[in-house]
Amino acid sequence: MNETIEQRQGEVLDAVKVGAFLKDMIPDLEGAIAIRQFPSGHSNLTYLVTFGSRELVLRRPPIGTKAKTAHDMNREYRILSALESVYPYCPRPLVYTEDPDIMGCSFYVMERIKGIILRRDIPDSLNLSPNDFTRLCENLFKVLHELHSVDYHAIGLGDFGKPKGYVERQVLGWNKRFRAARTPDVPDCEVVMAWLEEKMPADTDKPCLIHNDFKFDNVVLDPEDPLNIVGVLDWEMATLGDPLMDLGGSLAYWIESGDPDEIQLARMSPTNGDGALTRREVAAYYEKLSGRTMRHYDFYRCFGIFRLAVIVQQIYYRFYHGQTQDQRFQKFGFMVAILEGVTRGIIERSDL
Repeated sequence: MNETIEQRQGEVLDAVKVGAFLKDMIPDLEGAIAIRQFPSGHSNLTYLVTFGSRELVLRRPPIGTKAKTAHDMNREYRILSALESVYPYCPRPLVYTEDPDIMGCSFYVMERIKGIILRRDIPDSLNLSPNDFTRLCENLFKVLHELHSVDYHAIGLGDFGKPKGYVERQVLGWNKRFRAARTPDVPDCEVVMAWLEEKMPADTDKPCLIHNDFKFDNVVLDPEDPLNIVGVLDWEMATLGDPLMDLGGSLAYWIESGDPDEIQLARMSPTNGDGALTRREVAAYYEKLSGRTMRHYDFYRCFGIFRLAVIVQQIYYRFYHGQTQDQRFQKFGFMVAILEGVTRGIIERSDL
């Protein structure tokens, strides 16, 4: 589900400043402000801001050192504003500001989409049969394909990214990020990075808008019909690029019931449940929807897992160097090692 907690120490917002700003910018906000925090995010910080019965969501960058091009609130706000009229799963954006006097950083606010967010396991209360869960998995990738089918030029996002050379930039860029964020207690990943550089496919001839973090806990299900997806969240890595790279990112999170125990430890979504599509079935289903081929399946999955390892390592780097006290991140170095092992297994079995 989508519970909130009291704001974590060191991440507390100034309710007086935030409340005054929002009442100036958003009509019809009444009553006292209340702020709670969504606990599950590992990157940008996300808060539930309420005024009476009105519920808003505020997004801001994390505390501490961060990559120069990451955590760009303006990019998130821009893509939500552009997609609002053509992609019905976006939260409605309300206000964006770069005023440092409010909280020392840029942030934006959007309407909250109420519903169910699946975490590690499916709640028993949903009563999903294996057939239901198969349909939900299919719906998840239908929604992804709908995003990939948006005419991004028509909604003013023709300059939102650089599709030419996208795969190469991603591989070289994430390799560089890993080397910059590596701590001495994790694998060096040099074999994996060399393989990705050697095996990367050519640019797609059909670039599109990609989400870049599309997974179960970034979608919202309708409480009245949990097979129906009503929202897509966390647009911080969206850009223009190769949709199969986007799919590979999704497959990085797709842990199956037959995967080894150490991989199950890294599972964050119920993709091992009865009725879940396998990774190969996901790829085949997307091929059917899109008409694209997954000839480089091993590359896309391996890159997706490596990129996830880099994201985890960047977060762990902040914990390792004392830039965050969030104890959730204490074992992230161990997770990096697990993910590196998965990528090595893909490489050893691949016929690319």
